Order: sequence, then structure tokens, then C-alpha cells
Amino acid sequence: MRRAVSLAGAGLGRTSPNPAVGCVVLGADGTAVGEGFHPGAGQPHAEVEALAMAGERARGGTAVVTLEPCAHTGRTGPCADALLAAGIARVVYAVPDPNPAAAGGAARLRRAGVEVVGEVLRAEAERGNELWLTAVRRGRPCVTWKFGATLDGRTAAPDGTSRWITGPDSRRDAHALRAAHDAVLVGSGTLRADDPHLGLRHGVEGRAPLRVVLDRDGTIPADARVLDDAAPTLVVTGPHTPKPVLGDRHEVLRVPLVDGSLDVRVLLDELWARDVRSVLLEGGARLAASFVGRGLLDRVVAYVSPLLLGAGARPVLDDFGASTLMAGLRLHLGEVSRLGDDVRLLLRVRALPGEAP
Repeated sequence: MRRAVSLAGAGLGRTSPNPAVGCVVLGADGTAVGEGFHPGAGQPHAEVEALAMAGERARGGTAVVTLEPCAHTGRTGPCADALLAAGIARVVYAVPDPNPAAAGGAARLRRAGVEVVGEVLRAEAERGNELWLTAVRRGRPCVTWKFGATLDGRTAAPDGTSRWITGPDSRRDAHALRAAHDAVLVGSGTLRADDPHLGLRHGVEGRAPLRVVLDRDGTIPADARVLDDAAPTLVVTGPHTPKPVLGDRHEVLRVPLVDGSLDVRVLLDELWARDVRSVLLEGGARLAASFVGRGLLDRVVAYVSPLLLGAGARPVLDDFGASTLMAGLRLHLGEVSRLGDDVRLLLRVRALPGEAP
């Protein structure tokens, strides 16, 4: 199963709206005879890839898969049927499929006489596929807020300088995090201050995410770096904002205003309709506060530098309405690692199965 979880990771950032799934097929004697992962929507699922490698050696064997085999016909056929046709005698899976349209594969296999064992190494498989799992369970894209900050929670010095608060190892890791998400989101303040590109650098490979810019007043300059040809960009404006001038590859999306700000809940619904299942917030303190205040944040990845800047520097988060300790958002600490001189923290709004509540 750990090998299957590792295989699933090869599809991260490329499979939406489908999950990242890995599969290992064992022959009747217990030796590995096939493996595969889902490379992208419309392409063979992990089970089909692994069965194709195994061929006749799969008959009477075991399929080990990170997600319950699907039981529906979409762009491809049901994986449960493919396993039956291959003569698989036993299926071991990690995570029950939360998608009601695809779930039911385990029951179909059992009815056909296949031995089925579920929830094996579920916590590990959940972590490997948590962006998609969280999205399906919430009915909206999974939202991760990423930031680099000083030890006292500052993202820029009083003079506005911010490069570089964190070290090169953190910046490289942040680009790998970007590659795992379907979309990366910034606000107009970050656009004006930093003119970010939002593509993949530092040797990170993968599919560049959709670039999303919140620009309520339509002030994005025509020469902004996010409007180059490296990846598509979605510029989000107010309902009556004059349409900005963009290249042919880019698009304008109008959303309503709430208290003078763009409605980020509507934005998430629009991104969901575009098959976006994960969003990485890379904007500033005000953008992050809008998601926190509306209960739309799922994860935080913080790169903390051993640097102090003091009260005159820019804070990591604006006010989101928490006037007491009880009103604050208390997060669950998931993972801690060291990157050069920095510390990387992964925190979740809700604990995953197997984590302390």
C-alpha cells in the first residue's frame, strides 16, 4: 500500500477533477506483477494501468489501491468491472470513495465473490490525496494558504521589502507546493507590490496551475507578468468593472461584491465548475483574512524564518473578526520539517483521520 501511495503522488496537480490514485497488482503467489497511477482526466485509471502491466499474471491475484475502485462510467469505464474481468480475487483499498457518483465499487466486488479489505493505511493515503478528498467532501475547491514570514509573523519590512525573508530551500519547496495545486490565487495588492509570475521555477516540473488574480476595479496592467503565455490566467473583477485588456489565452470572470469586496465563495463555486479542485492562496494579509473570515480555509503551509522585524512591519494576516481567543481559528498541527534555516509547518483547519482532534 505504501508503494501505491507513492505512485499516486506522481499524478498530483494533473488529475483534476479526478483524484490522484496509485495501484499495485500482486500475482497469485504474492509477487508484484503490475503497478500504475492515474495520469489525468480522460486517461486510464490506476487500476487499469496496473492491470495492463500485469496481464494474465493478475488472474487470481490481489489489487492494492489507494482509493476504493470506482463503480461508475465517466470518461472511462468502472474500475470494479476491470478488476473482475482481469480475474482479481482480492482487493485491498485505503480510502472509501466520498464521491457518491463513483462510490460502490467495494460492494460490487463483494457481490461478485471478490474478497475486499478496506481502510488499510488510510491515514497515509488520506494525506497523499487530501486536496481532492477535502474538495469532494466540502463541495468546493480545497483552499491552502501559503506564506513565508518572520518568527514574529511579518511578511515585509516597514519599507515594503520582502525578498527574501525565507531561504532558497523554502522557495523551492513552495514551487513544488504550487505544482500540486490546480490554481494559484493572489489579490491586486500583491500584483501591484510584487508583479508575481505565479509559474513554476527552481527546477520544479509539472503542469503550471491556473493563475487567478482578484482585481475588483480592473486595474491590472497589460504588461503584468501573469499575462504572459506561460499559463492561462483568470482575472476576477466586479460585476460592473470595465473589462481589462488581456491576451487571447486569458479570461475575465465577473463576480458579485460583498461589503465592497469580491465574493470569494462565488469565486470558489466558479472554479469548481472549471474542474479546479485545489487553490493555493499566495496573496497578502487581506486576501487571507477574507477566506479565514468566511470559513473557506482548509490548510496552512507556513515557512517561518529565524528573523525578527517588529511591530512596524507588515503582518501576515489582517483582521477577520476574531475579538476574543474563543473566536480565533485554532489549527491542527500536521507536519513540521526544517528547510535550511527555516521551519515548514503544515496545519489543517480540520484533523485528518488518524490525527489528534
